[in-house]
Amino acid sequence: MTKPFIRQTVFLFVILFSNISNAQQGFDIPYGNNNETGKYAKINGIKMYYEVYGKGEPLLLIHGNGADIKSMSHQIDYFKSKYKIIVADSRGHGKSEFKTDSLTYKQITQDWEELSNHLKLDSINILGWSDGGIIGLKMGINNKTKIKNIIAMGANLRPDTTAVNSYAPEYVRKSIEKSKKMIEKGDTSKDWKRELQLDEMLVFQPDIKNSDLKQINASVLIMVGDRDIIKNEHAVEMFNDLIKGQLCIMPGINHGAPRNNPEIFNRIVYRFLTEPFNYTSKK
Repeated sequence: MTKPFIRQTVFLFVILFSNISNAQQGFDIPYGNNNETGKYAKINGIKMYYEVYGKGEPLLLIHGNGADIKSMSHQIDYFKSKYKIIVADSRGHGKSEFKTDSLTYKQITQDWEELSNHLKLDSINILGWSDGGIIGLKMGINNKTKIKNIIAMGANLRPDTTAVNSYAPEYVRKSIEKSKKMIEKGDTSKDWKRELQLDEMLVFQPDIKNSDLKQINASVLIMVGDRDIIKNEHAVEMFNDLIKGQLCIMPGINHGAPRNNPEIFNRIVYRFLTEPFNYTSKK
């Protein structure tokens, strides 16, 4: 791997796991800041902000680490004429409250499950990007909500280098050290405790066993780009452990596909959601 490519990918990693404020450019609706549809729900001790668009089958859109509703603008805009879109800021992101000293995927998953129950959603579809994909898989494993389909883009079962390319966690570890130093200094230019928790999730979590995937009853599409932060072989590994799984490795595309390549990404997702599975060749 060349140094320019590493720098480019690390830069992508930085912008993906920070607040993506420019993701809604070109849209008439202020996704993520829409007073007409935005609401708060009291969920597991926090106020969780969410927006709803469209009608029909429920489709949950779950953003990645450090992002918010705005990062899913291309998906909201494309799918709102086809599904009832429920999109929210996960705990500690966007407009949703934090209220924890140790953020975990388990906790965020419970928040999304409770939001689904609060909205009385049935037979839901889930589209999760990065951390959102992890949350989608964990919701499927828990089976606490009735899930029809899960799309997990750029998700991983574990944070080590068997699953994730080494340059990504190396960068985040440096960010962790910076946050710790700023906390020690008493710096208030940023919420460093929040940044620390978000970064620590990336390097110490998740911890999903391969056998856990077999508990998912929903149909699952595993997606990565062949230039992704997530290793291609890890995507294949997840696919092989699913009972009802499909796999898509997008050529020439990186971890930012939902935002950087939305036309290709959305079409693949929509095909998965609308065309029946063929399991005859999968053991």
